[in-house]
Amino acid sequence: MYIMYVDESGDSGLNGSPTQYFSLTGITVHESRWRDLHQQLVAFRKTMKTVHGLPTRLEIHASEYIRSPPIYGMAKHVRLSILRQYLDELAKMNFISITGVVVDKHGKPPEYDVFTSAWQALFQRFENTIKYGNFPGAHRGDKGMLIVDNTDGRKLQRLVRKMSAYNPIPSRFGGGFRDIPIIRVIEDPNYRDSSQSYFIQSCDVCAYFLQQKHAPCSYVKKNSARHYYNRLSPVLNTRASQANGLGIVQL
Repeated sequence: MYIMYVDESGDSGLNGSPTQYFSLTGITVHESRWRDLHQQLVAFRKTMKTVHGLPTRLEIHASEYIRSPPIYGMAKHVRLSILRQYLDELAKMNFISITGVVVDKHGKPPEYDVFTSAWQALFQRFENTIKYGNFPGAHRGDKGMLIVDNTDGRKLQRLVRKMSAYNPIPSRFGGGFRDIPIIRVIEDPNYRDSSQSYFIQSCDVCAYFLQQKHAPCSYVKKNSARHYYNRLSPVLNTRASQANGLGIVQL
C-alpha cells in the first residue's frame, strides 16, 4: 500500500482572499519503506538539534519559521537554512515521491471551487500514478491511503466518496467525458495533528516552497530562495504533469 501525506499552503478562498495561489503537496511512500522514511526524518531532526539547537519535538512550520524564531535568538538566516536543509534531506530519499498542485485564482469565475479543484486533482494523480506503477517501488495496481493535516475533513470525505462512485474525466480526444471512478484510494482521508507528525511537517515545508515559487514573500525573494522547491527535483512526481519539468499540476 502507498501512503500519501498531504498539507496545503495559501488560502483556498476565491473572493477577498489574501493569496492569489493555493498549493497542495503530497509526499508518497510505500508501506514497505515507511519506517525508512520515519528513521531518516528522526535522524534529520537530531542533526538539527545538534547543529542549530532546534528541539526535536518542536514543530517545523515553514511560514511561521520565516516570520518569527521558533526558539529565542535564532537568526532568520539560520531558520531559512534549516528549511533548505530539510528540502535537501527529502531530495535524497529516492523511495518517496512528491506531487504538487497549484491553483492560480486569477481570472477564475465566481463559482470556481478552489479547494475542491485542487484536492480532486491531487487525488486523481495519486490514483493514476498507483495504477500505472509509477511511484518508487513500481507496485503496479496497489492501493493507497491519504493522511492529511487537520483541515476541512467533512468536505474531503465527501469528495473522496463522490470520486469513488462517479468521476467524470474529460476525453483526451475532445468532447465528452468518461466516468472513471477512483478504485485504488481506499478509506476516507485520515487526519493527523501536524505538531505530532514529522510526515505532515515535511509536507508543510514542501507546500510552503511550492507556494513561494509562485508568490514569494520579500524575504524569500531577497535571499534567492524563490526556487527552493526545485531542490526536490530528484523525488518529484514528474508524471503528474507534462506542462513543466517539475510535475507541478497547474490549475
